Amino acid sequence: MKIMSMNQAIKWIIPIAIILVSWLLGKIFETLILKRLIRIAAQARLPGHELIFDSLKGIPKFWFLIGGFYGAVISLQVNNIVPEKLANILQSILTALFLFSVTVVLARLTASFVTLLGQKAEGVSASLLSNLARITVFVFGILMILQTLGFSVTPILATLGIGGLAVALAFQDTLSNVFSGLYLILSKQVRTGDYVKLETGQEGYVTDITWRNTVIRELPNNVVIVPNTKLASAIFTNYHLPAKEINLPIQVGVSYDSDLDHVEKITLEVAKEVMQESLGGVSDFEPFILFQNFGEYAVNFIVLLRVNEFLEQRHVKHEFIKKLHRRYKQEGIEIPFPSREVYVRGAREEI
Repeated sequence: MKIMSMNQAIKWIIPIAIILVSWLLGKIFETLILKRLIRIAAQARLPGHELIFDSLKGIPKFWFLIGGFYGAVISLQVNNIVPEKLANILQSILTALFLFSVTVVLARLTASFVTLLGQKAEGVSASLLSNLARITVFVFGILMILQTLGFSVTPILATLGIGGLAVALAFQDTLSNVFSGLYLILSKQVRTGDYVKLETGQEGYVTDITWRNTVIRELPNNVVIVPNTKLASAIFTNYHLPAKEINLPIQVGVSYDSDLDHVEKITLEVAKEVMQESLGGVSDFEPFILFQNFGEYAVNFIVLLRVNEFLEQRHVKHEFIKKLHRRYKQEGIEIPFPSREVYVRGAREEI
């Protein structure tokens, strides 16, 4: 009796030992071998190595553990500790877990790859596209797991098709936002990094286009959340399309006593200086002025400058006004302030 119990204990010790050894091998692989492979790939500057190793994070140890459990089940089956039917069920479950872990790795890798492409393609929001790519990989992965477990995928697809209609009706607003977000990305009407102004008055930089809304960061560092459907149908101004560079008109007025040719010469000199020295100015742009009208107390004209980006116009305008005011003082050019002369004809003294 004691010999039989000892044999039974030994039969259980072997599967447990297999599991423990596989877990230990997984720890050693992740701690020593995988880290060394990461260093070698970084030194060799292999393209895409960061995406691959990030996708594998925490997975190899899980694979070793699944292999250990699989070996333990085989050992228990060989030693007639568990019936063959139960062993087959356990093996199917372990196979499904392995395939699911592979799906997780592929989903991570696909999402990271889409994000990388979005970062390289200027203005493309990677958030929505990467999430859709991840979901697509998970759907195909789960269908493959079900097929491996012996389930027929065709009836499932048919059921999903019928149920999809009900889901679409239930999540109509959500799906509308998803498709509106895709439309905004594909049409390139709005891109991440663009400076936009909505018809409601809010304005700022587009930081992300998610599956539900578009995130706009205002200059005071506030965040405006706009549903994709609202933005797709709204009237808004995109200051980065068709190009980031924009013209900057600045209104100026000088006294009627001024020599306008001299004013034009001095103003253009200052404008060119600002274009060359200011960080936001377009250095190869030739500024010009346009005299507009005879105002009540000044001859008015517009100086046209050009800046690299919408936000830079404040800094360039600031520098231009300072330099122009200083130069006008040096040249004796007067910038008049509002004044009005009143003539009284036939004034009578009141008795």
